[in-house]
Amino acid sequence: MLLLFIGGYLLLTLGIGWWASRRVHSTKDFVIAGRNLPMVVAASALFATWFGSETIMGASSEFVEHGLIGVIEDPFGAALCLVLVGAFFARPLYKLNIITFNDFFRIRFSRQAEVISALFMIPSYFGWIAAQLVAMAIILNTIAGLTLLQGILLCALIVVFYTYIGGMWAVSITDFLQTIMIIIGLLIIAWQLSEQVGGVQKVAASVPEGFFRFWPEGNFHSIVHYIAAWITIGLGSIPQQDVFQRVMSARSAKTAVTASYLSGFMYLTIGSIPLFIGLCGKMLYPELQMVDDTQMVLPFMVLEHSSMWVQILFFGALLSAILSTTSGAMLAPATVIGENLVRPYFPDMSDQRLLLVMRLSVVGVAICSALLAASTQNIYELVGQSSALSLVSLFVPLTAGLYWRRASNIGALAAIIIGMAVWLICEWQATAIPSLIYGGLSSLLGMLLGSWLWPNDPKKVLFHEDTI
Repeated sequence: MLLLFIGGYLLLTLGIGWWASRRVHSTKDFVIAGRNLPMVVAASALFATWFGSETIMGASSEFVEHGLIGVIEDPFGAALCLVLVGAFFARPLYKLNIITFNDFFRIRFSRQAEVISALFMIPSYFGWIAAQLVAMAIILNTIAGLTLLQGILLCALIVVFYTYIGGMWAVSITDFLQTIMIIIGLLIIAWQLSEQVGGVQKVAASVPEGFFRFWPEGNFHSIVHYIAAWITIGLGSIPQQDVFQRVMSARSAKTAVTASYLSGFMYLTIGSIPLFIGLCGKMLYPELQMVDDTQMVLPFMVLEHSSMWVQILFFGALLSAILSTTSGAMLAPATVIGENLVRPYFPDMSDQRLLLVMRLSVVGVAICSALLAASTQNIYELVGQSSALSLVSLFVPLTAGLYWRRASNIGALAAIIIGMAVWLICEWQATAIPSLIYGGLSSLLGMLLGSWLWPNDPKKVLFHEDTI
C-alpha cells in the first residue's frame, strides 16, 4: 500500500506539472510565474525553498547527536535568511522588474560582473540539488529496495519532467500543495510519537544537561564556528536565484515582503517538528542511533515501527519537501544560464527560443547534479558547501550594490574573485577557522579597496538609486 501511495503521489505531481504547463506562454511565465502569485502561495514557495531533506533528515540527526547548538545552520539560519530577504532585499529588487540576480549585477556594475556572478552562482546549486537526490534515493532504497543510483536517476527524471514543462508555475503550485502535506504529516506524526513517549515534558527531561544550549561556549574557536553556522545559509542563501525567483513571482512588492516574513516564521516553527520527532525516536528506539548512517534513522524508524498510515504521512511529507526543494533549485541555475550566459550573445533570439534554452538547461543542471549525488552522499555536507559558495562571492557585492553609493564595478569584481579564491585556498588547507569566514571577510575587503581605489566614472552611471 505504501508503494502504491508513493507511486500515486508522484503521478499527481507530474499531473500538476502538465496542468501548469498550459499557463506557460513566455519566459516570464516560466521563470517568475507571470509575477502573479498571491501571498499564501508565494509564502509557501519561499518556505519550500530549502525545507527538504536537510531539515527533515539531516538536521534531525544532527540535533539528536549534538543538541540545539548543532542545528543553528538549519533551521535557524535558514529562517534568518528569509526574514532578512523581506527586510532588506525583496522590495528594492522587486521594483527593478528583473528576472535574475545577475541582471542586477549588470545594471548596477557591468556586463563582466553579470557573467562572473552567473558563473559563480550556477555551480552552487549542484550540491544543493544533489543533496535532495540523495535523500530521495535513500527513501526509495528503504521502501522499494532500489539502489542509490537508481533512486537518484528516478528522482531526477520526475523533477525534470514537471519543471521542464511547467517552470515556476509548476514549482509554485506544487510547493503550495506540498507545504500543506508537510505540515499535516509532520504534526500528526509528532503528536502520535509524543503520546507514545509520554508527552513533551518527558521528552525534554530525557536529554542530557546542556542539550538545549543555544549560545556557544566563551572561547574564540566556539564563537567563530557559531557565527559561521548562522551565516552559512543565513547570509549565503540571500544572493541565490531560487529565493529571488520566488520573491519576484509575487503579485506586488508588498506581497513579496510579507511572504518573506511569513515564510521565515513557517520555516522556524515547522522546522522544529522534525527535531522533536528525532528526539521521540531516540527515546522509543535507542538502538537505531547505532546505525552507520544517522540520516537513515527517521525513515527506518517510521518504516519498521509505525502503522501504515503513519508511514504514508511521513513519507508523503518527506517526498513533498524533497520535490519542492529540488524543482526550484533546478529551475534557478537554468534561468541564469539562459538569461545571463546565452541570451546576450544572441540579441535577436526570440522569446520562445530562449524558453527552449532554459528548458534544456534544466536537463543539463539535473545531469550535473545527479553525477555529484552519485559521488558524494552526505546530505548535510552537500547543502552546507553549496551555501558557502554564494556567501564568499556574491553576498557582499549584492548588498553593497544596493546600499552603498560608492560601490564600484572593480570593487564588485574584486569581491567576487578574491572572496572565492581565498575560500578555495582555505578549503584546500583545511583551516581551523571555517573557510567561509576567511572568504567572506576577503570579499568585503575586496569590495572596499576596489571601490575606493577604482571608483566608477560618474559620467558612466549604469544604475540610479531612485529606481529602488
